[in-house]
Order: sequence, then structure tokens, then C-alpha cells
Amino acid sequence: MRQAGRYMSEYRQLRERYSLLDICRTPDLATAVTLQPVHRIEVDAAILFSDLLLPLEPMGIPFDFLKGEGPSIERPLRTEADLAAVRRFEPRESLSHVLTAIRQVQRELAGRVPLIGFAGAPFTLASYAIEGGHSTSFAHTKALMYGHPKAWHAFCDLIAELIGEYLAAQIEAGVDAVQVFDSWVGQLNAQDYREFILPHTRRIFDRISGLGVPTIHFGVGTGAILREIREAGGDVIGADWRTPLDEAWERIGSDRAVQGNLDPTVLLGPLDRIFEAIDDVLERAAGRPGHIFNLGHGILPMTPVEHVQAAARYVHQQTRQ
Repeated sequence: MRQAGRYMSEYRQLRERYSLLDICRTPDLATAVTLQPVHRIEVDAAILFSDLLLPLEPMGIPFDFLKGEGPSIERPLRTEADLAAVRRFEPRESLSHVLTAIRQVQRELAGRVPLIGFAGAPFTLASYAIEGGHSTSFAHTKALMYGHPKAWHAFCDLIAELIGEYLAAQIEAGVDAVQVFDSWVGQLNAQDYREFILPHTRRIFDRISGLGVPTIHFGVGTGAILREIREAGGDVIGADWRTPLDEAWERIGSDRAVQGNLDPTVLLGPLDRIFEAIDDVLERAAGRPGHIFNLGHGILPMTPVEHVQAAARYVHQQTRQ
């Protein structure tokens, strides 16, 4: 995951000239960056270079990326009135540059590997909009969620409607699979997830079911709510590195595929340690059909690209035996 990024010299060269949002909003640049890992690493799929926050701006929630600090929302949503003021939009119009990039990438790939599109899930998008950026406590988000549940559900329902339509548009444009990222939903316990999030995330998967592509549902720190994540939807359920893969798969259920779950920081270690950790993941998968080997979260910027290349080669060698 996050296979294109600052760990690659060619990406850093582009970032010296363009901002992250410039790349996301310019189809030629997004296409070039999407293809960088395909040229350098033995990946089995390309991941569209974009950002899960892109739908916020047409909703009337402008943001930018601050150097070294990540995303920053100009005017965080902190009241019921703020939530009610959020706008609907048509993804095929407001995010047409993403769809153009998808079509361009597919022309360049010419069937070499499939292309995965993605979007953010309700809790993660809501928390960014409310907190104003990354958070450790998610205090503002939970205060609105607990204190104003009607406004919260209306807001998340709107997010689900827009994200479902956005993913449908990506599928129409030609992606071969889609992933729904709920990066911060591990902040919730099972009861709160069921009450405040599950119906909205399920609405996204209901919208895109039957459109002919596999769907992936991923969150971070979700070991305690994997059963609820599975219930919300997804042909494939992601597991991060905190839960051993076999334990995660048992909680998810054998009728779902799983994705994961090497700790991204392992790639900072020596190759023998990397291979040992990969072997552990593969042994826990035990050759069962439906395992997508992946990191438990994104590649870290300081990761040596040679380690990523070696890891991908090693996974292929071990799984071809």
C-alpha cells in the first residue's frame, strides 16, 4: 500500500516541482506517479495515485498539505451547523481529473497489471474534516458523534452517498478493483462502530456491489472490530500487522479474502529479518486461497527502495513453490 511515494527518488524529483495536490489534480502527473512502482517493483497491481481527502473540497471543506505536518483543513467542522452546511456534488464533474487519470493509466498499463482505485470511508473523512488534520484522541470528532448523533448520522450518510458514487465513477472509468480506506476507524470500539459507522460504510458497499469489480475494506488498528468491518462489506478485508494473519482471518471468516499484513517498519530492517517476517505471514496464510500479501499499512518514506523490491521478489519466489 502507498506503493508510490517519497521512498522513490523519481517521486521526490517530481515533488520538488509540484505539490501533492498539483500531482493529484493533474492527470498526466498522477499517471506518471501511479506507474513509477510498476516499473521498479514486482507489484501485482497498480494503485491509482490520489488522496482520500479529495472529495472534501467539493463538499465545501477546503484543505491543503503542510510540509512535514500532513493535511490541514482550513475551517474544521465543529458544530451541528457546520455539518449541515456541507454540500453535495457530482463526482464525475468535480473529480473528473481523477477519472481522466484512471483512463490514462489503463491505456499505459495495457493490461500489464490491474489498477486499484480507492476512496476514504465515513469515519476517516469525518474525523479529518472535524479535527482539522491528524489526531491522537479524536476528541472533537467523538464529541460531535456522542453529543449530536442526529447531525453526525446525517453527515456520515452524505459522505457515504458521495463516496459510493465516486467509487462507482471510478469503476465506470476503468479501475479493476476498489479499496475503501477507513484509516482511523480503529479508534472506535465494536459497539460504537455498529451504532455510528457500520450503516454508512455498508451503504458504500451496497452502492458498488454488482458493478463487476472486487471490493477491499481496510482499516488500521481494527483487530477488535474485524467482525464488524466484515459485516459492513467488502470481498476482501484488510488486516494490519497488530493481529497475526491467521487470527485475523478467523475473526473475519473463511468466506472472505484477506489482505495483509507485514509491518511496514520491518522493511527498514536487514533483508534476513524482512524475509523471516514474510515467511511468518505466509505460514499463517497456509496457502489458503484468497490471501493478498500486502503491508499492514503504507510504505514509510525512509524505506530503502531496494528492500521493497527484494520483499516483492521474495513473496513471489515463496508463493510459486
